[in-house]
Amino acid sequence: MPSRTKSGAKKKSGGEIVIPDKLYFRIGDVSELLHLPTYVLRFWETEFPQLKPTKSSSGQRMYRRREVELALRIRTLLYEEGFTIPGARERLKVEAKPAKNQSALPFPKAKDNGALKRVRQELQEILTMLSGKVKVEGRKATGERR
Repeated sequence: MPSRTKSGAKKKSGGEIVIPDKLYFRIGDVSELLHLPTYVLRFWETEFPQLKPTKSSSGQRMYRRREVELALRIRTLLYEEGFTIPGARERLKVEAKPAKNQSALPFPKAKDNGALKRVRQELQEILTMLSGKVKVEGRKATGERR
């Protein structure tokens, strides 16, 4: 059974942190959720440009869910995966970029320019027929009957 902390966060038995469904989190809530002192979160704000909580009218830091997830990712990179701060910063930049793994569509290479010219000529002929300038089988293309 998951245990609850003071901030309402659930922690599963496997150590995975479940972020509560709230709109904003105060720095104390995030600190308790991530098991970190508040000064570490404030320091990370200076080191990671992506981590910018808004401040309330009283000046208190208010973290959105996205920022809490980012702080959790930073914690994982630094404490569990052993990254340095500059290394974690670079990793976050790479993770934020959209993946360019999509391969190009396999269009055939245009090797024969003569084929392209024939297609163009045939399209010109069709255009001429549709404009009514050519007689087709003894009739005008406008649809007159004899």
